Amino acid sequence: MPKKAKKILVTGCAGFIGSNLCRDLLKEGYSVVGIDNLSYGLRENIPGGVDFHEMDIRNPKSDALYSGMDTVFHLAAKNCISDCQADPIQTSDINVTGTVHVFEASRQAGVRKVVYAESSAVYEGSDIFPTPEKETKPQSFYAVSKVSGAMFADAYRRYYRLNTTALRYFCVYGPVQDYRRTIPPVMSAFIMKLLLGERPIIYGTGKKKRDFVYVDDVNRFHLLCIEDSRTDGKVFNVGSGKNYSVQEIYTLIAGMLKTGIRPIHKEDLPGEAQETLADITEAKKLGWEPTTEIVQGLQESIRYIKQEVIEKGIIKKRGDENP
Repeated sequence: MPKKAKKILVTGCAGFIGSNLCRDLLKEGYSVVGIDNLSYGLRENIPGGVDFHEMDIRNPKSDALYSGMDTVFHLAAKNCISDCQADPIQTSDINVTGTVHVFEASRQAGVRKVVYAESSAVYEGSDIFPTPEKETKPQSFYAVSKVSGAMFADAYRRYYRLNTTALRYFCVYGPVQDYRRTIPPVMSAFIMKLLLGERPIIYGTGKKKRDFVYVDDVNRFHLLCIEDSRTDGKVFNVGSGKNYSVQEIYTLIAGMLKTGIRPIHKEDLPGEAQETLADITEAKKLGWEPTTEIVQGLQESIRYIKQEVIEKGIIKKRGDENP
């Protein structure tokens, strides 16, 4: 089937990864339908050309939107670990019940394939680095919710033959990364604060290490999942295979922005892994490999926040109305 004849549904289309995915799907000639309740994402993130529906994935009225879809990308989730720790009931409702609803609606509609978001958080308790897909040791409520969704995916494959692909994202970064979370991701948090002339916060010593992967590289794997049957029924780590400490990322960004501002250190956050590092052997077997180096990715992230957030007055310096 030619791309222009394929309809793709993206849940969480107004979020960071979802909006970037929609952009690339449209560039590739796919027809794109998006669902988002805008509790985390922003309407302005959604590219023109997306048939957007403001709706919760748990709403039975959303079921009709799955009709005629070739592939569903399920990215909608409650994904801030600290927020999930504070409210495990809502975390389960969104990440488990919501995911099951997506699987069931896809099954009922005869969707060919569901590509859904897991997370590198499922490796929180692991001490094997780089970490392969078989090594899961969830600790936080967020990670447990993701493993629960994966178990439902396995059941849907076994009992209903629903074709699914699981993607375990590591620390995805780049333009449109969510800066509004209770505790934003380190990339956007550091860049935002330093551009505003404020002191960023580092939780703990700064020695935690993370595998950071640029969103465009992630999207190349998304596109591969649509067309390559070798991804069917599989689980893949989507990371860079390299990691950096939080302090190293801060030093890089501060150097690029030529600022002498020093960070504020606060008490470490509970439920977070000390290190993440993806074993991307399985993804590489398909011909995929990240190509964006950390400095290049940070430059694009800085450009976006400077031009699209600060210069447009969405976020102002302290003393103004500052969310």
